[in-house]
Amino acid sequence: MQNRPLFFLVALLVCSACNEQLVYSKYQKIGDGQWPMDQKVHFELPPLDTAQAYSMFINVRNDNDYPFSNLFLIAELEAPDGNTVKDTLEYRMADPMGNWLGKGSGSVVENKLWYREKIVFPDSGVYKVTVSHAMRRNGEVQGLSVLEGITDLGLEIEKVPN
Repeated sequence: MQNRPLFFLVALLVCSACNEQLVYSKYQKIGDGQWPMDQKVHFELPPLDTAQAYSMFINVRNDNDYPFSNLFLIAELEAPDGNTVKDTLEYRMADPMGNWLGKGSGSVVENKLWYREKIVFPDSGVYKVTVSHAMRRNGEVQGLSVLEGITDLGLEIEKVPN
């Protein structure tokens, strides 16, 4: 195939163009797939355009040790002035038949979960996002001290096209 270098160049350009809206992406490993309830995952955002709208996603990687079909998270968004907005989020992780909803191969599946849509960061400065889990077993008031099966937690921010 004589056009092989041209093919790879075109493929590279196509792949890079697909993600030009992405402005932030970071993952943090959850130690040995064991996420303690009191361990918050912290993200510090880079300076963002104060006039641009963004979509925010929480990315979760889980393996087959994850024992639930849903996931409850507590997400906190702290503005540069210290004001904080706290959300309790619920996501479906598996269908009624027990099949994982995310993408992946092998034993690890990744879910890209909506966190905030069309959000504008009006103040310049450092914004922080903190995420913790809020899982508990049915009928129990006390939360799980350790959640098994979550291997990585990530945060992505994309520009909303005008």
